[in-house]
Amino acid sequence: MFQQEIGDNEVELLLNELVGVYGYDFTSYSTASVKRRINRLFILDRFKSFDDFRGRVLHDKNYIKRFVQEITVNVTEMFRDPLFYKLIKEQVLPVLATYPFIRIWHAGCSTGEEVYSMAILLKEAGIMHKSLLYATDINPGVLDQVVKGIYPLRSLKQFSENYILSGGKEDFSSYYTAKYDLAKFDDELRSKMIVSTHNLVSDRSFNEFQLIICRNVLIYFNKPLQDKVLSLFDSSLEKRGFLALGSKEQIKFASVSGKYEQLDPKEKIWRRLN
Repeated sequence: MFQQEIGDNEVELLLNELVGVYGYDFTSYSTASVKRRINRLFILDRFKSFDDFRGRVLHDKNYIKRFVQEITVNVTEMFRDPLFYKLIKEQVLPVLATYPFIRIWHAGCSTGEEVYSMAILLKEAGIMHKSLLYATDINPGVLDQVVKGIYPLRSLKQFSENYILSGGKEDFSSYYTAKYDLAKFDDELRSKMIVSTHNLVSDRSFNEFQLIICRNVLIYFNKPLQDKVLSLFDSSLEKRGFLALGSKEQIKFASVSGKYEQLDPKEKIWRRLN
């Protein structure tokens, strides 16, 4: 007989064991969100019991890759929220252009569509040659797609519309080559990216950046973990650097909030004060 659902205590047990076995720490993620995704995977892969599921997760090194991919959220698109990118283009990039060298961190970059969006903005602003884009995620599976720069051709219509709405003036199709049902973005865009796994829960700062972008990741964390990650970003930013979050995310009640001014009341982009 199949178990219908994994309960709260079982989820807590599994998450605590994951930390010890693999170092993946999902214990501070939103409880309801993690439980929902774990149960989805449990039902999809037709496990008969929690013990069967737990044994597979903890002892099958191939299955843990699937587990992490399902638990982390990988929903993104190029030039997502076009007005956000319009503000980056008009108010952030002109400031970054004054630096001799530009470092941008895309934290929790998922499959990389937003990293390629930024690369296009940098190219059009004429500052790509002196820029580096650090693309990181906890999930090594999605980073393969960032490295390859290959996306389903069916997504390109939406990407192109977003690009135009963000103020893009070029022919968007000039940035990729289509073959069958796939689109591969130019190697020139990829050439300025450093792709690596990074765990926002447990890993430390690894550089000093002028711009950090982490969109729609913090909404899946509880309040203490949000504060911890925002402090990590704060310690990773240069003076007067920029921090950009997702449309439903906020720093208003975080311990670092007094150090920042918001560029625009509608878009979640802040600049660090002196």
